[in-house]
Amino acid sequence: MRLGEVKAGEKTALVTGASKGIGRCYALQLAALGYNVLMVASGEAELLSTAEEVRTASPNVWVRTLVKDLATPTAAEELFAWTEAEGIKVDVLINNAGIFSFCDILNTPIERIQRMIYLHDITSTLNCRLYAADMIKRGGGRILNMSSFSIWMPYPGLSLYSASKAYLKSFSVAFSKEVEAKGVTVTAICPAGIATDLYGLSPKLQRFGVRTGILMTPDSCARRSLRAMFRGTRCKVPDWWFRLFIPICQLVRGPLMKWLRNFTMQFQK
Repeated sequence: MRLGEVKAGEKTALVTGASKGIGRCYALQLAALGYNVLMVASGEAELLSTAEEVRTASPNVWVRTLVKDLATPTAAEELFAWTEAEGIKVDVLINNAGIFSFCDILNTPIERIQRMIYLHDITSTLNCRLYAADMIKRGGGRILNMSSFSIWMPYPGLSLYSASKAYLKSFSVAFSKEVEAKGVTVTAICPAGIATDLYGLSPKLQRFGVRTGILMTPDSCARRSLRAMFRGTRCKVPDWWFRLFIPICQLVRGPLMKWLRNFTMQFQK
């Protein structure tokens, strides 16, 4: 039996941001392991298309969808209330939904700041609070929160994104220690660059990044992340190659930081 595999339809996973990228891969891989999958995303057309793909690949589990914007103050409570009303009991929670911003804070629209903090931090935190409490009542469960390698890169333009992800990593590690003895594991995943549309890279640049090892494929990231979650790892940077760069990131300062800022200003938006 594969790590994390269950009897088909015996348990249920909730994946946010499930319509594309890493979220799509989480849904496909969890269904293949025998989990029913509730897929949540804000874009209906892509979500329904991906859900059909998951159903075709894993016909022995049920796949349900919910179109919902999670970047609002009350999104978590509304999502939990909906699953309760539908009788859906979540055994695995994947807080994957995310948005990216590369822009100085002074130039960042206030609405974007609010939405990123709501989505990455408030919704994810409240999802953990609500679903973990229910998991504990039923004997346990697993939670995976998507942080980012950028937490070691608090560089100009990344102040909002890296800070929101740094919170999620710190919260996840501390929360895991609070609920571990109660049967719930919490894992923070801190991936570096992934070949998805999140960063606005063209398909050509994504393929180049994968070939050169600068970017991971979303499938590889999801597979390594789920492995860490099922092993109960508190924090994981997928792939040893990227872990080597953590101390190097701390060395970017002075003239090098000034050059990096001047070079990257053209990419801010």
